[in-house]
Amino acid sequence: MKNKITQNLGFFLLFFSIITTLFFLGAIIYFISVNGLKVINWEFLTQVPRKGMTEGGIAPAIVGTFYLTFGAILFSLPLGLACAIYLCEYSPKSYVVNIIRMSINNLAGVPSVVFGLFGLTVFVKFFGFGVSILSGSLTLGIMVLPQIISASQEALLAVPQSYREASLALGATHWQTTKKMVVPAALPGILTGVILSIGRVAGETAPILFTAATYYTRGYPDSVFSEVMALPYHIYALMTEGTHPEKQTEIAYGCSLVLLILVLLVSTLAIVLRQRQRGEL
Repeated sequence: MKNKITQNLGFFLLFFSIITTLFFLGAIIYFISVNGLKVINWEFLTQVPRKGMTEGGIAPAIVGTFYLTFGAILFSLPLGLACAIYLCEYSPKSYVVNIIRMSINNLAGVPSVVFGLFGLTVFVKFFGFGVSILSGSLTLGIMVLPQIISASQEALLAVPQSYREASLALGATHWQTTKKMVVPAALPGILTGVILSIGRVAGETAPILFTAATYYTRGYPDSVFSEVMALPYHIYALMTEGTHPEKQTEIAYGCSLVLLILVLLVSTLAIVLRQRQRGEL
Protein backbone atom coordinates (compact mmCIF):
# COMPACT_ATOMS: atom_id res chain seq x y z
CA MET A 1 0.00 0.00 0.00
CA LYS A 2 2.80 2.38 0.96
CA ASN A 3 4.71 1.60 -2.25
CA LYS A 4 1.60 2.29 -4.33
CA ILE A 5 1.05 5.65 -2.65
CA THR A 6 4.71 6.57 -3.24
CA GLN A 7 4.42 5.53 -6.88
CA ASN A 8 1.24 7.57 -7.42
CA LEU A 9 2.84 10.56 -5.74
CA GLY A 10 5.87 10.25 -8.01
CA PHE A 11 3.66 10.06 -11.11
CA PHE A 12 1.71 13.09 -9.93
CA LEU A 13 4.89 15.13 -9.44
CA LEU A 14 6.16 14.15 -12.88
CA PHE A 15 2.83 15.05 -14.48
CA PHE A 16 2.70 18.35 -12.58
CA SER A 17 6.23 19.21 -13.72
CA ILE A 18 5.34 18.53 -17.35
CA ILE A 19 2.16 20.62 -17.15
CA THR A 20 4.02 23.49 -15.47
CA THR A 21 6.76 23.46 -18.10
CA LEU A 22 4.25 23.37 -20.96
CA PHE A 23 2.24 26.18 -19.35
CA PHE A 24 5.18 28.56 -19.15
CA LEU A 25 6.36 27.60 -22.63
CA GLY A 26 2.87 28.19 -24.03
CA ALA A 27 2.58 31.48 -22.16
CA ILE A 28 5.83 32.77 -23.63
CA ILE A 29 4.87 31.74 -27.17
CA TYR A 30 1.38 33.23 -26.76
CA PHE A 31 2.67 36.53 -25.36
CA ILE A 32 5.25 36.97 -28.11
CA SER A 33 2.82 35.90 -30.83
CA VAL A 34 0.02 38.24 -29.73
CA ASN A 35 2.34 41.23 -29.67
CA GLY A 36 4.48 40.26 -32.65
CA LEU A 37 1.77 39.41 -35.17
CA LYS A 38 0.62 43.03 -35.18
CA VAL A 39 3.60 44.15 -37.24
CA ILE A 40 4.56 41.09 -39.26
CA ASN A 41 3.78 41.31 -42.97
CA TRP A 42 5.62 40.80 -46.23
CA GLU A 43 7.23 44.24 -46.10
CA PHE A 44 8.43 43.61 -42.55
CA LEU A 45 10.21 40.42 -43.65
CA THR A 46 11.72 41.66 -46.91
CA GLN A 47 12.53 45.37 -46.55
CA VAL A 48 15.36 47.23 -44.84
CA PRO A 49 14.75 49.47 -41.80
CA ARG A 50 13.78 53.09 -42.46
CA LYS A 51 13.28 56.31 -40.51
CA GLY A 52 15.37 55.47 -37.50
CA MET A 53 14.21 51.83 -37.48
CA THR A 54 10.58 52.88 -36.87
CA GLU A 55 9.40 51.74 -40.32
CA GLY A 56 10.40 49.25 -42.99
CA GLY A 57 11.52 45.71 -42.25
CA ILE A 58 14.17 43.50 -40.71
CA ALA A 59 15.50 41.62 -43.74
CA PRO A 60 19.19 42.49 -43.08
CA ALA A 61 18.85 41.23 -39.50
CA ILE A 62 17.34 37.94 -40.67
CA VAL A 63 20.12 37.41 -43.20
CA GLY A 64 22.78 38.33 -40.64
CA THR A 65 21.38 35.89 -38.07
CA PHE A 66 21.43 33.10 -40.65
CA TYR A 67 25.04 33.82 -41.64
CA LEU A 68 26.25 33.91 -38.03
CA THR A 69 24.40 30.73 -37.07
CA PHE A 70 25.55 28.81 -40.14
CA GLY A 71 29.14 29.99 -39.71
CA ALA A 72 29.24 29.05 -36.03
CA ILE A 73 27.91 25.52 -36.62
CA LEU A 74 30.17 25.06 -39.65
CA PHE A 75 33.16 25.83 -37.45
CA SER A 76 32.18 24.10 -34.20
CA LEU A 77 30.59 20.85 -35.43
CA PRO A 78 33.61 19.26 -37.18
CA LEU A 79 36.00 20.43 -34.46
CA GLY A 80 33.71 19.34 -31.62
CA LEU A 81 33.04 15.95 -33.19
CA ALA A 82 36.75 15.37 -33.79
CA CYS A 83 37.55 16.21 -30.15
CA ALA A 84 34.81 13.88 -28.91
CA ILE A 85 36.02 11.03 -31.13
CA TYR A 86 39.57 11.40 -29.83
CA LEU A 87 38.50 11.57 -26.17
CA CYS A 88 36.18 8.56 -26.44
CA GLU A 89 37.95 6.31 -28.94
CA TYR A 90 41.66 7.08 -28.91
CA SER A 91 42.76 8.91 -25.76
CA PRO A 92 44.44 6.85 -23.04
CA LYS A 93 42.61 6.44 -19.75
CA SER A 94 44.60 8.88 -17.65
CA TYR A 95 44.26 11.61 -15.08
CA VAL A 96 45.10 14.27 -17.69
CA VAL A 97 42.23 13.19 -19.95
CA ASN A 98 39.83 13.39 -17.00
CA ILE A 99 40.99 16.94 -16.34
CA ILE A 100 40.41 17.82 -20.02
CA ARG A 101 36.87 16.44 -19.87
CA MET A 102 36.15 18.31 -16.65
CA SER A 103 37.49 21.52 -18.20
CA ILE A 104 35.21 21.09 -21.21
CA ASN A 105 32.19 20.69 -18.93
CA ASN A 106 33.20 23.79 -16.96
CA LEU A 107 33.59 25.84 -20.14
CA ALA A 108 29.94 25.11 -20.99
CA GLY A 109 28.96 27.21 -17.97
CA VAL A 110 31.07 30.28 -18.79
CA PRO A 111 28.87 33.40 -19.38
CA SER A 112 28.49 34.32 -23.02
CA VAL A 113 29.78 37.87 -22.45
CA VAL A 114 33.17 36.37 -21.52
CA PHE A 115 33.32 34.65 -24.91
CA GLY A 116 32.39 37.99 -26.47
CA LEU A 117 35.36 39.71 -24.81
CA PHE A 118 37.59 36.82 -25.91
CA GLY A 119 36.40 37.19 -29.50
CA LEU A 120 36.96 40.96 -29.36
CA THR A 121 40.54 40.51 -28.13
CA VAL A 122 41.57 37.57 -30.32
CA PHE A 123 39.59 37.70 -33.57
CA VAL A 124 38.69 41.37 -33.90
CA LYS A 125 41.98 42.90 -32.73
CA PHE A 126 44.77 40.30 -32.64
CA PHE A 127 43.99 38.55 -35.95
CA GLY A 128 42.62 41.75 -37.47
CA PHE A 129 39.32 40.35 -38.71
CA GLY A 130 37.52 43.42 -37.41
CA VAL A 131 33.85 43.53 -36.48
CA SER A 132 32.64 41.00 -39.03
CA ILE A 133 30.71 37.83 -39.76
CA LEU A 134 33.96 35.85 -39.45
CA SER A 135 34.76 37.19 -35.98
CA GLY A 136 31.19 36.65 -34.77
CA SER A 137 30.91 33.15 -36.20
CA LEU A 138 34.21 32.02 -34.68
CA THR A 139 33.25 33.48 -31.30
CA LEU A 140 29.84 31.82 -31.33
CA GLY A 141 31.40 28.58 -32.52
CA ILE A 142 33.85 28.53 -29.61
CA MET A 143 31.00 29.35 -27.22
CA VAL A 144 28.97 26.26 -28.21
CA LEU A 145 32.00 24.02 -28.72
CA PRO A 146 31.88 22.55 -25.17
CA GLN A 147 28.19 21.76 -25.61
CA ILE A 148 28.78 19.94 -28.89
CA ILE A 149 31.77 18.05 -27.48
CA SER A 150 29.81 16.94 -24.40
CA ALA A 151 26.77 15.86 -26.42
CA SER A 152 28.95 14.00 -28.92
CA GLN A 153 30.84 12.24 -26.14
CA GLU A 154 27.62 11.05 -24.53
CA ALA A 155 26.36 9.81 -27.89
CA LEU A 156 29.61 7.94 -28.64
CA LEU A 157 29.76 6.36 -25.19
CA ALA A 158 26.16 5.17 -25.59
CA VAL A 159 27.12 3.02 -28.60
CA PRO A 160 27.36 -0.61 -27.37
CA GLN A 161 30.89 -1.94 -27.04
CA SER A 162 29.80 -5.03 -28.97
CA TYR A 163 29.62 -2.93 -32.15
CA ARG A 164 33.31 -2.13 -31.86
CA GLU A 165 34.29 -5.67 -30.94
CA ALA A 166 32.34 -7.19 -33.84
CA SER A 167 33.88 -4.78 -36.35
CA LEU A 168 37.41 -5.36 -35.08
CA ALA A 169 36.86 -9.14 -35.11
CA LEU A 170 36.01 -8.94 -38.81
CA GLY A 171 39.37 -7.34 -39.55
CA ALA A 172 38.45 -3.65 -39.65
CA THR A 173 40.94 -1.12 -38.34
CA HIS A 174 40.22 1.10 -35.37
CA TRP A 175 39.58 4.08 -37.65
CA GLN A 176 37.30 2.09 -39.97
CA THR A 177 35.33 0.89 -36.96
CA THR A 178 34.95 4.43 -35.66
CA LYS A 179 34.04 5.85 -39.05
CA LYS A 180 31.71 3.11 -40.31
CA MET A 181 30.14 1.79 -37.10
CA VAL A 182 30.48 4.06 -34.08
CA VAL A 183 29.85 7.52 -35.55
CA PRO A 184 26.78 6.52 -37.63
CA ALA A 185 25.27 4.81 -34.58
CA ALA A 186 25.91 7.91 -32.45
CA LEU A 187 24.71 10.41 -35.07
CA PRO A 188 21.18 10.91 -33.62
CA GLY A 189 22.66 11.91 -30.28
CA ILE A 190 25.18 14.19 -31.97
CA LEU A 191 22.37 15.92 -33.88
CA THR A 192 20.59 16.51 -30.57
CA GLY A 193 23.59 18.52 -29.40
CA VAL A 194 23.60 20.42 -32.70
CA ILE A 195 19.90 21.28 -32.28
CA LEU A 196 20.51 22.76 -28.84
CA SER A 197 23.55 24.63 -30.13
CA ILE A 198 21.61 26.19 -33.00
CA GLY A 199 19.04 27.59 -30.58
CA ARG A 200 21.73 29.08 -28.35
CA VAL A 201 23.77 30.55 -31.21
CA ALA A 202 20.78 32.18 -32.88
CA GLY A 203 19.61 33.85 -29.68
CA GLU A 204 22.89 35.16 -28.23
CA THR A 205 23.46 38.91 -28.01
CA ALA A 206 26.58 39.48 -25.89
CA PRO A 207 29.15 37.70 -28.13
CA ILE A 208 28.04 39.43 -31.35
CA LEU A 209 27.74 42.76 -29.56
CA PHE A 210 31.55 42.96 -29.53
CA THR A 211 32.44 41.01 -32.65
CA ALA A 212 29.88 41.14 -35.46
CA ALA A 213 26.75 43.23 -34.96
CA THR A 214 26.11 46.76 -36.11
CA TYR A 215 23.31 49.05 -35.00
CA TYR A 216 22.04 49.84 -38.48
CA THR A 217 22.81 49.04 -42.10
CA ARG A 218 20.75 49.38 -45.26
CA GLY A 219 22.61 46.76 -47.24
CA TYR A 220 23.48 43.10 -47.03
CA PRO A 221 26.90 41.61 -46.26
CA ASP A 222 29.09 40.98 -49.30
CA SER A 223 31.92 39.04 -47.59
CA VAL A 224 32.83 37.30 -44.35
CA PHE A 225 34.54 40.54 -43.26
CA SER A 226 31.32 42.55 -43.38
CA GLU A 227 29.58 43.63 -40.21
CA VAL A 228 25.91 42.65 -40.01
CA MET A 229 22.66 43.29 -38.28
CA ALA A 230 21.34 40.34 -36.27
CA LEU A 231 17.94 39.71 -34.71
CA PRO A 232 19.07 39.36 -31.06
CA TYR A 233 21.08 42.59 -31.16
CA HIS A 234 18.38 44.34 -33.18
CA ILE A 235 15.84 43.52 -30.45
CA TYR A 236 18.24 44.86 -27.82
CA ALA A 237 18.85 48.06 -29.81
CA LEU A 238 15.14 48.67 -30.37
CA MET A 239 14.35 48.31 -26.67
CA THR A 240 17.24 50.41 -25.33
CA GLU A 241 17.94 53.10 -27.95
CA GLY A 242 15.95 55.41 -30.17
CA THR A 243 13.39 58.16 -29.72
CA HIS A 244 10.15 56.36 -30.67
CA PRO A 245 9.69 53.65 -28.00
CA GLU A 246 6.05 52.95 -28.91
CA LYS A 247 6.81 51.99 -32.52
CA GLN A 248 10.14 50.36 -31.68
CA THR A 249 8.63 48.13 -28.99
CA GLU A 250 6.13 46.71 -31.48
CA ILE A 251 8.93 46.04 -33.97
CA ALA A 252 10.97 44.36 -31.21
CA TYR A 253 8.12 41.95 -30.52
CA GLY A 254 7.91 41.23 -34.25
CA CYS A 255 11.66 40.51 -34.33
CA SER A 256 11.27 38.21 -31.33
CA LEU A 257 8.53 36.23 -33.05
CA VAL A 258 10.54 35.94 -36.27
CA LEU A 259 13.60 34.77 -34.32
CA LEU A 260 11.50 32.21 -32.45
CA ILE A 261 10.02 30.88 -35.70
CA LEU A 262 13.42 30.66 -37.39
CA VAL A 263 14.90 28.72 -34.46
CA LEU A 264 11.90 26.37 -34.42
CA LEU A 265 12.14 25.78 -38.19
CA VAL A 266 15.85 25.01 -38.10
CA SER A 267 15.43 22.82 -35.02
CA THR A 268 12.54 20.97 -36.68
CA LEU A 269 14.68 20.28 -39.74
CA ALA A 270 17.45 18.90 -37.53
CA ILE A 271 14.94 16.75 -35.61
CA VAL A 272 13.60 15.32 -38.88
CA LEU A 273 17.15 14.44 -39.96
CA ARG A 274 17.76 12.81 -36.58
CA GLN A 275 14.58 10.74 -36.80
CA ARG A 276 15.45 9.61 -40.32
CA GLN A 277 18.87 8.57 -39.12
CA ARG A 278 17.20 6.50 -36.42
CA GLY A 279 14.92 4.95 -39.04
CA GLU A 280 11.75 6.30 -37.40
CA LEU A 281 10.64 8.22 -40.50
